[in-house]
Amino acid sequence: MADYAMSFERLGQWISKRARSPTLRHPRATSLSMLDGAVAAVVAGPVSMASEEWVCPLLGVDPDAFNHDTEEFSAIAATLMRHNAISETLSTRPESFEPLFVRSPDGEVDPQPWCMGFYAVMKLRLLVWSRLLPPNGTEHLMLRPILVHCIDDAGRPLLPPARRTLGTQPIIQNAWRNIPATVEALRQFWMPIRFKRGA
Repeated sequence: MADYAMSFERLGQWISKRARSPTLRHPRATSLSMLDGAVAAVVAGPVSMASEEWVCPLLGVDPDAFNHDTEEFSAIAATLMRHNAISETLSTRPESFEPLFVRSPDGEVDPQPWCMGFYAVMKLRLLVWSRLLPPNGTEHLMLRPILVHCIDDAGRPLLPPARRTLGTQPIIQNAWRNIPATVEALRQFWMPIRFKRGA
């Protein structure tokens, strides 16, 4: 796979170019940060997913692209290598997992693209994520550091104002700091279910 994969930096350029194309199918992941969040959701989520199920919409490619030595396949290979790297990190050194957040030149963190990528994968299998979605359920708190940064298709915050606070404090400013631990907690939460289904 590594022999065919483009570099991760090149993948970012490829995604950006494809997202602006007037003729090609647009990727749901429009940046490396968004792709990284999506891949983290695949790794930490409730079910194993066939590569074509999540890679194709994220990159805006057809399943047939897996069968040809093209630039699209090189992008697929790079995406799958990122999947393997995140999976390896969460399996062996979860404390070292670092989401690829967008950072401004002055160091400000923008977690929204990463979180929107995570949510894009959730939406592919929303029913299996449903156990965490009821806002009054304690399990919902696991998703809150991610969902607080997400918007719906109309551009509105995904969480209502009452869910965007903890007590009287807005949680959005520092919620991104909890995302690495959140991803590992989600992985641990789903692991018994995920492997039971695969048996």
